[in-house]
Amino acid sequence: MATTSTEPRKIKSTRALDPLDLFDVRGLLSEDEQMVQDSVARMVDDKVLPVIRQHFEDHTFPQELVAELAGLGLLGSSLEGYGCAGMNAVSYGLICQELERGDSGLRSFVSVQSSLCMYPIHTYGSEEQKQTYLPRMATGEVIGCFGLTEPHGGSDPANMKTHAKRRGGDWVLNGAKMWITNSPIADLFVIWAKTEDGMRGFLVEKGTRGLVAPEIEKKFSLRASITGAIFLEDVVVPEANMLPGSTVGIKAPLSCLTQARYGITWGVIGAAQACLAQVLDYSQSRVLFGRPLAATQTVQIRLAEMARGITTAQLLSLQLGRLKDQGKMSPSHVSLAKWNNCRMALDVARDARDILGGAGISAEYVPIRHALNLESVITYEGTETIHQLTIGRELTGISAF
Repeated sequence: MATTSTEPRKIKSTRALDPLDLFDVRGLLSEDEQMVQDSVARMVDDKVLPVIRQHFEDHTFPQELVAELAGLGLLGSSLEGYGCAGMNAVSYGLICQELERGDSGLRSFVSVQSSLCMYPIHTYGSEEQKQTYLPRMATGEVIGCFGLTEPHGGSDPANMKTHAKRRGGDWVLNGAKMWITNSPIADLFVIWAKTEDGMRGFLVEKGTRGLVAPEIEKKFSLRASITGAIFLEDVVVPEANMLPGSTVGIKAPLSCLTQARYGITWGVIGAAQACLAQVLDYSQSRVLFGRPLAATQTVQIRLAEMARGITTAQLLSLQLGRLKDQGKMSPSHVSLAKWNNCRMALDVARDARDILGGAGISAEYVPIRHALNLESVITYEGTETIHQLTIGRELTGISAF
């Protein structure tokens, strides 16, 4: 009479490829790009992963890591001169990917500092402004924030209420900004405001009278990132603090967002990879009904779907980076990549959380943290719907928003 063994079947691994890089995207990188990725990966493994869970649980930003980021040249990494590393776009993308493998909050900090604060100063600022701020921002001595989003505005930044009026040789700013990463700890505020001639950018230093930046508490997403509001009441800044190269329309702040969105397309890949790595390990060690989860067709199909999404996103972002380095990247290219990659990463995180079963809701495992973070990442820097409509406009030539 045949008996049924309760011992788990031994699985013979047939893996010949890197499960987190099935198409060997790393092999398409230059030696310098690989070195950048490796150095950031080591920093994340050694410095970020041991502490990030506690920061997430405590709703605190790991500000002690800013010096580590600066020491590797990660702040303003793609800018030339002024103490910046001058790396290419693909290297910046890899930086974002590895940082978000640790946590979206850390990548958000670097993204805001580099793309939303240092980039507009580098691109639209005067030489004096560049010399004054960029070297100290590259070392992390000065932390910046980007004041564009308003409480009622959201996806419609042109509907801005914050305004700046001339008074002699100064400007007087009044208004409010909301959901501003870094604002409670910022030393420098890049504020976008309407003037009689259109929208302009202004640099406002911490401690300026009439400027307050309270923290937004009780978030259940990006808990290891510090988020706040900005309130400006008769804030006086000199003419020298206006970004002279900023155009009088929405183009300048949107160009900054394009830089940040580019980094996001890479960053979310790291979050998805972290989720897949953990659920691969769990599914091979978790035994149910006499065999590991990884031995079931259902789980293998779900893991394969995760790998398919990650691989597609990797190739999309790599080509996007090559286009950016060639000066051929358009905002629509970035919209397509952000839409695809954020949706992919959120789906991977959610499915990984589900495969973990009851363990999936514990912060001991990374998918729930990444899933909660990605609920914000898929929304900020342009919602999924806005990016879909951007591609729709590109295809039809008709704006539906």
